[in-house]
Amino acid sequence: MAKGNGQKLKLLYLLKILTEETDEQHLLGAAELLDRLLSYGILAERKALYDDIEQLRKFGMDVIYVKSRKKGGYYLGNREFELPELKLLVDAVQASKFMTVKKSRELIGKLERFASKEEARQLQRQVYVAGRIKTEQENIYYNVDAIHRALQEQVQIAFFYMEWGLDGRLHPKNDGRLYQISPWALLWSDENYYMIGFDDEAGIIKHYRVDKMQNIRMLDGKRTGEEAFADFDLAAYANRTFSMYGGEAVEVTLVFQNYLAGVVMDRFGRETGMRPVDDQHFRVRVQVAVSGQFFGWLAGLGNGVLLEGPDWVQKAYREHLRKIIADYDGKKG
Repeated sequence: MAKGNGQKLKLLYLLKILTEETDEQHLLGAAELLDRLLSYGILAERKALYDDIEQLRKFGMDVIYVKSRKKGGYYLGNREFELPELKLLVDAVQASKFMTVKKSRELIGKLERFASKEEARQLQRQVYVAGRIKTEQENIYYNVDAIHRALQEQVQIAFFYMEWGLDGRLHPKNDGRLYQISPWALLWSDENYYMIGFDDEAGIIKHYRVDKMQNIRMLDGKRTGEEAFADFDLAAYANRTFSMYGGEAVEVTLVFQNYLAGVVMDRFGRETGMRPVDDQHFRVRVQVAVSGQFFGWLAGLGNGVLLEGPDWVQKAYREHLRKIIADYDGKKG
């Protein structure tokens, strides 16, 4: 092959070799780099190679040379992502419930391209999360994209909202009628994506599971609900809306045993005011969406928490517990 053939691609192939085959533990000497270039059909001289490496450095690539009698050579240092960062991203993708197995593998494969081949082997890891079931629906990715476009253009959207039936299939809610909502935010909570929007007909803020939305289309009308979202706190909304099930937003007073301080901060945030009651208890006042999910959370904490008020919420909680006990008392077994 003539020396001039492929010379315009030489720098690109040299960068490819350094990116894919080198890291701090795996170096390539000048002779090895020349052999790798030759495997791509590019003939180069040692002197020209040194100049090419210098050009890559001037371009901003962190090409490092290690001098050693045993095994010296070059490797690509700083990259777009460090290996620990890639591991975190891979773990998040692998553990994510809303991604299909196919999509998870595709994304992890793309993340591996940011590492050397040797480091990429460390990214081929399996993260197990108790009770985690991967979705089988691919439409969520297109739904998220459609909602983002609607958010950017500040327009309303229409869609069918689905629910699971006993036959294991999704069926339209609302008698198959279209929902028309003004989207304002996307929220990832409890391993699910939710769209937060304004229902103009009802005049309130609502949320919808993105994976249960179908046939999303943008409408010509500009979105509404600007006043409702003027002081909207997305984090606070997620904290008080247990498992994203709706309910009336109410300030409640709760008394916890001290060992549950971490649970309270995880649920309501670290800025939650926790006032000591005595040596063993503290009191908080927080906004929650009063619902069966909230009562279930309280019940799960047992006698570690006491719902002090308001009275009507306490009464509703007592009734919630009575109905559960009554159902069990009414069964013979």
